[in-house]
Amino acid sequence: MLTIYHNARCSKSRQTLALIAKNDSEVEIVNYLDTPPTIAALKELLKKLDMKPFDLIRKGEKIFKENFKGKEHTDAEWVKIMTENPKLIERPIVVKGDKAILGRPPENVKNLL
Repeated sequence: MLTIYHNARCSKSRQTLALIAKNDSEVEIVNYLDTPPTIAALKELLKKLDMKPFDLIRKGEKIFKENFKGKEHTDAEWVKIMTENPKLIERPIVVKGDKAILGRPPENVKNLL
C-alpha cells in the first residue's frame, strides 16, 4: 500500500498519481493542503525521505518569499512552519512502509513500486 501526499492542482503530483494507478498499486491519497500533517507526522516523513526540513520547502512560493526567505530557523522551527503553511511542503511525497520519495520527477515513484 502506497500513500501519496497529493495536491490535485500540481501537475507533478497528478503525473505521479497516474504512474501509481498505471501500475495498479493500491494508494491512499492524502490531500495535505486540506489535512496538513502534524509535526510528528512531518518529522516521520522527513526521516523516511532522509531529508532536512529546509530541503522540503517550496522556495518559489509567494508565502516563502514574503515571510521566510533569507531568515534562519532551526529544523524544528521549519517543521512547525510547514505544518502551519502546508503550501510550503514540496510535493508529491509517496510513502511505502519505512521509505518515502519525492515525486520530482514523477518517475522517482518507480523506486517504490
